[in-house]
Amino acid sequence: MRIAVTGSTGLIGSALVRSLLADGHEVVRLVRQRSRVGRQPDGTVGIGWNPHLLQIDAAGLEGTDAVVHLAGAGVADRRWTQAYRQEIHDSRVLGTETVAGALAKLKRPPRVLVSASAVGYYGQTGDRVVDEDSPAGDDFLARVCVEWEAAARPAEDAGIRVVHPRTGLVLSARGGALGRMLPLFRLGLGGRLGSGGQYWSVLSLADEVAAMRFLIDRAEMSGPVDLTGPRPVTNAELTEVLGRVLGRPTVLAVPEFALKTVLGEMAVEVVGSHRVLPERLLAAGFRFRHPDAESMVRAALLD
Repeated sequence: MRIAVTGSTGLIGSALVRSLLADGHEVVRLVRQRSRVGRQPDGTVGIGWNPHLLQIDAAGLEGTDAVVHLAGAGVADRRWTQAYRQEIHDSRVLGTETVAGALAKLKRPPRVLVSASAVGYYGQTGDRVVDEDSPAGDDFLARVCVEWEAAARPAEDAGIRVVHPRTGLVLSARGGALGRMLPLFRLGLGGRLGSGGQYWSVLSLADEVAAMRFLIDRAEMSGPVDLTGPRPVTNAELTEVLGRVLGRPTVLAVPEFALKTVLGEMAVEVVGSHRVLPERLLAAGFRFRHPDAESMVRAALLD
């Protein structure tokens, strides 16, 4: 298949591209740097786009079988200043509008657009279990997710199958939250964040990539699909697993007020709770390689 990917250099995108190339698929990367346009040493092909200007090389997307749209500013990359909140919003909504609008006008459109979303759609759920049938939350990230998903409507209206993977917390030593946490845990300085009672809907990077490919291949899958492991864990439980697997103490804890001082408004995502279940993925027959926190952590250390 010929598959186009945005966000192809991020944690999930780079792993997905490696997986697709290993299986002999042709990968088209949507890139912003002119030097990366055209045939690349790894065998991928770069085509230009600028989501903030709603610009894209639509001709380069003609004849693709699938498009996986992952691009967006990292939620945990910086403090949430007003300017960065706008960047989080615009990088997702404008990017999706650019991709979906271009696909809707193609003479030979792809069969499927896998357009990323996140479990932030549900807002803070506390101990309450949610799935794809649950309503959206009303905090900043929930509102962004609602607009993010809605921005793909032009592709859906054009007859393209659109899937919104609402991804949870991907565990990998290569990056993301765990990548930042591991150095401290390896030094014996790791511990729970806040109360530790908040739920984190986690999954391994390998299962994230496998689920993305599952969504590409399964013609019956459309709309929102939660990409989380089958067993959400509390921050305290994940902390205990990390300490046990690494053989390091985890007696320290970071109080909530300290997190808010350092992280500002973004602290709500650290001490907040998302207890999300992948009901649609399980009902479709997807099988997790790493269904529990310990197997996820052990897999992450091998990434």
